[in-house]
Amino acid sequence: MRIVIQKYGGTSVGDLERIRNVATRVAGTYDAGSAVVVVISAMAGVTDNLIDMASEISQTPDRRELDVLLATGEQTTAALLAMTLQSMNYPAQSLLGHQAKVHTDCAFGNARILNIRTSRIKELVEQRKIVVVAGFQGCDINGNITTLGRGGSDTSAVAIAAALKADTCEIYTDVDGVYTADPNICPKARKLKTVSYDEMLNMASLGAKVLQIRSVGFAKKFDVPLHVRSSFNQEEGTMVVNEASGMESLVVTAVTQDKNQARITLKKVADQPGVAAKIFDPIAAEGIIVDMIIQNTRAAGKTDLTFTVPKAQFDRAMEIEKAVAAQIGAERVWGAKDIAKVSVIGMGMRNHSGVASVMFQTLAKNNINIILITTSEIRISCAIEEKYAELAVQELHSAFGLDRKD
Repeated sequence: MRIVIQKYGGTSVGDLERIRNVATRVAGTYDAGSAVVVVISAMAGVTDNLIDMASEISQTPDRRELDVLLATGEQTTAALLAMTLQSMNYPAQSLLGHQAKVHTDCAFGNARILNIRTSRIKELVEQRKIVVVAGFQGCDINGNITTLGRGGSDTSAVAIAAALKADTCEIYTDVDGVYTADPNICPKARKLKTVSYDEMLNMASLGAKVLQIRSVGFAKKFDVPLHVRSSFNQEEGTMVVNEASGMESLVVTAVTQDKNQARITLKKVADQPGVAAKIFDPIAAEGIIVDMIIQNTRAAGKTDLTFTVPKAQFDRAMEIEKAVAAQIGAERVWGAKDIAKVSVIGMGMRNHSGVASVMFQTLAKNNINIILITTSEIRISCAIEEKYAELAVQELHSAFGLDRKD
């Protein structure tokens, strides 16, 4: 029997009417003869409301109890969807993360899935029941409820698909696929029929919000075909697949932007072994993610070192680096939150030269200064002034021939 995993995000189940719409779509897949396992998110806004309530009690709520609280959002939606399907005379049963045997590590708030024992789900599937699993949650070795972090329901769905060896994993959201750029920024962006795991991983890490990055990594590891599509229409979406699956032949597949960036510069640092470690070790110890790094050599054995961190972690990173600067004898520390990162991504870049040249020329033509540059085999990222981010995306989208062909 064909097994289909369907995941529905918070906007897709935002109220009872939308839950009924989801139930109708699930029922249609079931009537077509497939076994259906549904992974569900909390209603849009519920998780934030729960966090706000916890924050009113304590600015630093116990992480274990916070996970217990947050898991109730998905529990509510899973039960409501199962009830709705039952009212339509479909045999549905909901399972919470621990009932579905989703086993995680003990990292409350950002747990990682270790394994899924599928016997319970398989038993219900063999009874021709629609299984509705509460996403975003699991349990650790001590039986504690854990949550997987923001977007964790995507990871739940892909992990269950991998464990069941499902034929496909459909990710339903409020967009109808993966686009060459954010359509809200670039009206000429077009929907891609296919995109590779590696391209999607880069897009997710560089500002695209269609899929949670951990879910894409899981899909790549276990070769789970993902179908990103809208829960509000019947159109085909975008398939996220391995590179050998007949993908579109594009040098550049997409252009992204990320405004969640800030920069820190240490001026006149000693240019000698071990200094970089002294700068970045304290940052790593705090769990602060460093992205782009550039070093400018000065005279007299000195250098300037600039790097980027997420805006939310900027203030703490500045505190750390001011202390580090005093220790290593740097002249001063300077920082700003006025940057954005624009990136071009594409598997075709591996076999084509000139992508960097086109990108740099396009930015220069629009008087956009490049602050930092990082590259990989399939992407080039530039840090620029935040006020030019949308213009940069639009101009790069056109420069690489991605504008929609009507």
